[in-house]
Amino acid sequence: MAAFTAAENGASVLLLERNERPARKILLTGKGRCNVTNDCAQLRDIIANIPGNGSFIYSSLSRWMPQDTKAFFEDNGVPLKTERGHRVFPASDKSADIADALVRACRRAGVHFEQGRAVRLILEGGACLGAACENGEEYRASAVIVATGGLSYPQTGSTGDGYELARQAGHAVTELRPSLVALECHEGFVSALQGLSLRNVTLRVADTHTSRVIFDELGEMLFTHFGVSGPLALSASAHMRDMLPRRYQLRLDLKPARSLEQLEERILREITEAGSKNFINALNSFLPKSLVPVMMRLAGYPLDLRAAQLTREQRHRLAELFKSLPLTVTGFRPVDEAVITSGGIDVREVDPKTLASRLVAGLYFAGEVLDVDAYTGGYNLQIAFATGHSSGMAACRI
Repeated sequence: MAAFTAAENGASVLLLERNERPARKILLTGKGRCNVTNDCAQLRDIIANIPGNGSFIYSSLSRWMPQDTKAFFEDNGVPLKTERGHRVFPASDKSADIADALVRACRRAGVHFEQGRAVRLILEGGACLGAACENGEEYRASAVIVATGGLSYPQTGSTGDGYELARQAGHAVTELRPSLVALECHEGFVSALQGLSLRNVTLRVADTHTSRVIFDELGEMLFTHFGVSGPLALSASAHMRDMLPRRYQLRLDLKPARSLEQLEERILREITEAGSKNFINALNSFLPKSLVPVMMRLAGYPLDLRAAQLTREQRHRLAELFKSLPLTVTGFRPVDEAVITSGGIDVREVDPKTLASRLVAGLYFAGEVLDVDAYTGGYNLQIAFATGHSSGMAACRI
């Protein structure tokens, strides 16, 4: 977007691309569907979904709103559709359509593509005058935009190069950590549930340091050998800003459509129908099979407990587990497994209106390399497009 904007406004633009295929990271977004933006009607709605320095991005977003992103792709031959939560996807459900549209737009605008990995900024007299690649080739320019992404999905080329380039220019880089990432859990039973996918469950996250609920949503979740993943877990991770072992307590509501009392009534019906049979067989009728022995153990029941032996207190305990299965977070999965990187170039050293470095003339930044990150839902790509537009507009005027 930065290259396209600068070229569209008259600049001669060279895009140094590390990979043979441009925009590889786009291909992985949204499980290959690419949640390209969030169709928020108001700027304040976007800012509310950017916990990481949302105010810094205000100027860029005010000039390039989700409506502009939608118009750009539709004008470049990609029909879009809007789904639950105002999430916008290509109508084809193919992220390649988004990547290809970006490349086509750049080529039509006159952007020249060159494959190479930039490893050094050319810094002379307090200004950035180009970049040098690892093969020794140097490219000189009146302005340089660093838009290399973060540390997540390193197989796409996002290996933190932009942070090193920024440090060369004297910029500070804040602590880098994963966001929109799976969570590791303390409870040993999660490994027994590996591969179990749950739909229409509610995940609630409490911060034990503040005694506040910081996340509470309905959706899908997946158990893994290390903890939990899936859309709910990834969304929840973005709300966990300072990870400390056991700080965050997860509570999983397996039956959000039923009240505690309704669940107790259902359990009583199962007991009545099961009679002298083992209660574990009754549970199989309304729980995934792998979850049944786990729930039995957590409730303190022997696996050979007869249905007729279940007391009122035991029914209540089981119903409580259905509504509030506890999981204790011990940490994030590694950043190379994350959707995005939280942290980055310190925004206090960057002009929010132009994305220009406050330290070095002719140097600009865009996208995930900045210390700006958002919740899931298309907001992070919207930030990328908006900052690309702002930096491209500013750089082409030098």
